[in-house]
Amino acid sequence: MFFQHVYDKSLAQASYVIGCQATGETIVIDAQRDIDVYLHIAKENNLRITHIAETHIHADFLCGSRELAAVTEAKMYLSDEGGEDWQYQFPHEGLRDGDVIKVGNLSLEIIHTPGHTPESICLLLIDHPATDKPVMVFTGDFVFVGDIGRPDLLEKAAGLMGTKEIGVKQMFQSLKKFVRIPEYVQVWPAHGAGSACGKALGAVHNSTVGYEKIRNWAFQYGDDEQGFAVYFLADQPEPPIYFAMMKHLNKVNRPLLIEVPKHPKLSREQFLSAYKKGLTVIDTRKKADFARGFIPKSVNIQGNNSFATWCGWLVNYQEQFILVAEDNQMEDLTRKLMRIGMDNIYGYISDVDDLGLDLEIAEVISMDEFKTYIAKEDVQIVDVRGATEYEAGHIEGAEHIFVGTLEDNLDKINKDKQIIVHCQAGDRSTIAYSLLKRDGFDKVKNYAGGMKEWREVCNI
Repeated sequence: MFFQHVYDKSLAQASYVIGCQATGETIVIDAQRDIDVYLHIAKENNLRITHIAETHIHADFLCGSRELAAVTEAKMYLSDEGGEDWQYQFPHEGLRDGDVIKVGNLSLEIIHTPGHTPESICLLLIDHPATDKPVMVFTGDFVFVGDIGRPDLLEKAAGLMGTKEIGVKQMFQSLKKFVRIPEYVQVWPAHGAGSACGKALGAVHNSTVGYEKIRNWAFQYGDDEQGFAVYFLADQPEPPIYFAMMKHLNKVNRPLLIEVPKHPKLSREQFLSAYKKGLTVIDTRKKADFARGFIPKSVNIQGNNSFATWCGWLVNYQEQFILVAEDNQMEDLTRKLMRIGMDNIYGYISDVDDLGLDLEIAEVISMDEFKTYIAKEDVQIVDVRGATEYEAGHIEGAEHIFVGTLEDNLDKINKDKQIIVHCQAGDRSTIAYSLLKRDGFDKVKNYAGGMKEWREVCNI
């Protein structure tokens, strides 16, 4: 048996390539949209991609199953569970609980595990040349290492009210199916630490059924469904608003993107023409470089592992935008964005100093300066971290407005006061600072040291 785990750090998303080396037949589970990685793996290992599967209709990334099927002519095997509202709306081989997919000398048994979503399935793998007992289970967003898939995404991100209570009950029952799987079976989930699909995902990529039964919080409640529900729904992170778009695009027919696109480097004239028309400028430079000089009304979203997530929060899918990025960054940034279906890159520039624009300099303040503003009546301190972070401890007098929803809450910010934004260590507060400056707030400062520095210095 051939097995390879493919992991996208930017979305904490895992996909899998499993092949029968005797026949060359291969299945890809939960493929990312830039499919060249799977084509390369297959070619390097003399395999043919013949089967494609998904564990559920994903909300956090745009699945590449259809792109992969278009190139390889492999069949797509997708869940037909969950009821009428949870059916994929394009041709596929439908899967039900108890069905078996044959991939050469391998087989994958389907287990319907609703809870995170109504149509969610697991794939239980048997490597028949070696044994007739299962060896791996691909759990999707059902069971993670140390956590389980949250049931409230459909309500919070997709606006499907009343679904979280149903999801909790379904998950409680699905976990009873999981504990019947032999304890030695390896668990391979669709996400790791950093995903918003749960609140306590482990940093290691895989586990075993036995380990999860011992260490995963979800298996410690016995028959206490009420206690399970209370803990399950508490302190879940804010789901990015782009999740609703992903849920839709992963379900319906959509345009395919077979190759990673190349975007033009704009001349000074091309940039200025687009800029004057109002195209959004996303500056992907490091926050310190941005602070030293930035294009007026540009938004700083650093090109790190969180880049796609914050773009998904803040960039309009229907509008074109320009990136400030180095030449050697563009392929990586393009891949990150195409994985969430954000394809409207107009072009990019690398040099902000040669545009003939008067650059702005960010007002970044030290901790000592920040202290002088605390408790002043004409100052508003805004903590832009997540709600759970804020509730776990915050600077006295600071108001909470999460950066992802900042522009929906501008009425809570007083333009007549000196505004100071902060987060944990400066990344999110720099985003917030740039958004407020773009939206016409002139009296803004960024305490970039944030709660990390505050706690270290104040010993709290």
